[in-house]
Amino acid sequence: MNQWLVAAGIAAVMSFGANQVAAQPDNAPPGGGARQGRGNFDPAQMQQRMLERTKEVLEVTDETEWKAMEPMVQKVMDLRRQSFSGMGRGMMGRGPRGGDNPPGGDQGQRRGGMFGTPNPEADALQKAIDSKASKAEMKAALEKYQASRKTSQAALEQAQADLRKVLTTRQEAIATLNGLL
Repeated sequence: MNQWLVAAGIAAVMSFGANQVAAQPDNAPPGGGARQGRGNFDPAQMQQRMLERTKEVLEVTDETEWKAMEPMVQKVMDLRRQSFSGMGRGMMGRGPRGGDNPPGGDQGQRRGGMFGTPNPEADALQKAIDSKASKAEMKAALEKYQASRKTSQAALEQAQADLRKVLTTRQEAIATLNGLL
């Protein structure tokens, strides 16, 4: 249930800037160039819009206050995105895969996607599943994956605690409702 709630929170946070991204004209270079197939999507711009939206939602008007708060907000957003790396493979159609050439090319390269960098422990666990590894190998891969998830969760919780220290009670309530905390 918690994973579903966290997934819904991330989807909500990411959708804040989605309407702006979708409404922009396609400024792809002629002939496609390096951005072929991606239109004018720029992850850095989307991240910046998300930060600006968070600043607005938290009602931060003092630039000095925001300069102190922004790195903490960014860290929480990054850690939350990384905590989703490798999760939801079954829900997203990335459950066990058969064959040497899964549809869509190298799934390991796509796995990071908009949720951050690929998780090597998740990749190792997926390989163990795909190869129908022995019980001992599967258990070892599963334990490593679970340990990495716990470490990621602890880092996220620490970053959230650090952010809470600089927020007013109102800002903390807003951040909690918006899935930041």
